[in-house]
Amino acid sequence: MPETYAQRFRRSIAERESYWAEEAEAIHWHRRWERVLDYDRPPFARWFVGGETNLCHNMLDRHLPERADQRAIVWVSAELGKTEVWSYRELYARVQRYAAVFRDLGVGKGDRIIIYLPMIPEALAAMMACVRLGAIHSVVFGGFAPANLAQRIDDARPKLIVTADAGIRAGKVTPYKPLVDRALELARHPPARLLLIRRGLDPHCAMKAGRDLDLAELAEGKTGAPIEPVWVESSHPSYILYTSGTTGLPKGVQRDTGGSAVSLVHSLRRVYDARPGETYWATSDIGWVVGHSYIVYAPLLHGMTTIVYEGTPVTPDPGIWWRIVEEHKVNVMFSAPTAIRILRKQDPKYMRAADVGSLRYLFLAGEPLDEPTYHWVNDNLKRTVINHYWQTESGTPMLANCAGVELRPIKPGSPSFPVFGYDLKVVEPVTGRELPPGEKGVLVAKPPLPPGALSTVWGNDQRFLDSYYGHFPELLYYSGDFAIRDQDNYHFVLGRADEVINVAGHRLGTGEIEEAISGHPAVAEAAAVGVHDEIKGQAVVAFVVLKNEARLTPAEAEAAIKKQVDDVVGPIARPREVHLVPALPKTRSGKVIRRAIQAMAEGRDAGDLSTLEDPAAVAGIEKAVKGG
Repeated sequence: MPETYAQRFRRSIAERESYWAEEAEAIHWHRRWERVLDYDRPPFARWFVGGETNLCHNMLDRHLPERADQRAIVWVSAELGKTEVWSYRELYARVQRYAAVFRDLGVGKGDRIIIYLPMIPEALAAMMACVRLGAIHSVVFGGFAPANLAQRIDDARPKLIVTADAGIRAGKVTPYKPLVDRALELARHPPARLLLIRRGLDPHCAMKAGRDLDLAELAEGKTGAPIEPVWVESSHPSYILYTSGTTGLPKGVQRDTGGSAVSLVHSLRRVYDARPGETYWATSDIGWVVGHSYIVYAPLLHGMTTIVYEGTPVTPDPGIWWRIVEEHKVNVMFSAPTAIRILRKQDPKYMRAADVGSLRYLFLAGEPLDEPTYHWVNDNLKRTVINHYWQTESGTPMLANCAGVELRPIKPGSPSFPVFGYDLKVVEPVTGRELPPGEKGVLVAKPPLPPGALSTVWGNDQRFLDSYYGHFPELLYYSGDFAIRDQDNYHFVLGRADEVINVAGHRLGTGEIEEAISGHPAVAEAAAVGVHDEIKGQAVVAFVVLKNEARLTPAEAEAAIKKQVDDVVGPIARPREVHLVPALPKTRSGKVIRRAIQAMAEGRDAGDLSTLEDPAAVAGIEKAVKGG
């Protein structure tokens, strides 16, 4: 009889080491581990201690005998109207040439390379060339402001930086090279070399003699002996990924090698029900953790085809994603609730026009998935839609309906159950006392965290301890998110614990209010923030994007939305003001930047907006709060 979710979960907690030893057989080990788990220094966990492996070998070399001619990467640029297909053989050859270039420029085991590239297949090849050499990459989202890039350069101390002449999104070309040039001027510890990929998008791209080199020209001559993979110990860092949207210096989330490989393949098999030879599409960007995990590493580790997409959900029209699913026979797709809310503003005929019969599942994560959005996409796509939850720090899902083991009944709005290895609790926010079903608290995990979770903050173990384990008397991993679990152990994530609105002593989660507003049939998406109020401490202010077909006046919309919140949450959560805006300020990963919205609503400086996808959204918020 197949193992049930409950049986497998119990085993993953009670028999932790044997469980992960079994899962680790799915990857190639050059040298087998001596110890499955070293947890002698809590909360620091080291997995597969003494084992040696290489991520690039696991992604390419071991697949070549069976999959050399299989598609590895399908690059679709809706911006340029181009599609390129790279087989495993072709990807291997490109990675070999890039690795030779890096090696000849002095890159070796433990050195860092910053990658600042748009969504092009060369970006994946550069990442894989890094880990082939045992080097550590730090991918920075293309388009970050120079000051932010300079911070990451000074923290990572890279030997090289790889960039392109420009990126393009929604038809707008963004020259990257001038941004990188300025960042290198600002950085205290700039790398000695810059490698440029020319796309022909910026004809004025200038090269600095003695520092800048053309990567294609250098790679063209690298056709000699193959670069053999550098075998590294399991705990060797594979990459640094800096968190965005926080105050102060960014945190460099450090991921290991062996545990990361095991967890990624485990997640594709057990959570996503994805199979070798199939096609996987994560609609994110390589600058974010979803891109690392499910555009680059997991699909290729698992012998799949990965879709790399340059464009928006509505370029050239709202049917583009579903035509890609049809044309390339996508089997499993992963996107964000925000992207679906963008599509929800459009006529669903675009979604229905394509044949999506190849698609078994659409997984959504990034922000809480409200019930109205779930029902809209589920009813119109007519495929299985699965809400799940994870973080940059976890690298793979923490809560999910694990389709690869046992697909349980779906409760709209819930990312379902703890994923194997995650001993999750909902606790009281101050004491850490575990709460019974039905009570709202903070989602935490009892360590050790499973393989693939962050091992520390790059160069700062104390910050790792303070940020993630310094909130409660007991040693517990702090997710930073509010949650509730019900009697059936379904979890509901309610939004950030630091995105709390305190109205006259009543603590209200932004997610609860936003879900209520999104339940109105005229609403596409919403953001709720708390602003200073002389009497109540804070008051709720809502910013709402209506569907294109909505026919409400501003006054009608405000009245309807206030009533909706009254009916769903209660009068205590009723917005003091409702502003209709054309768009919400979001990062490219789809997260609404509430701190910036709150600052503008209170007349303060919005601060760092380097991760913003659409600067025009800020102007819309400012105009709304000024009564324009």
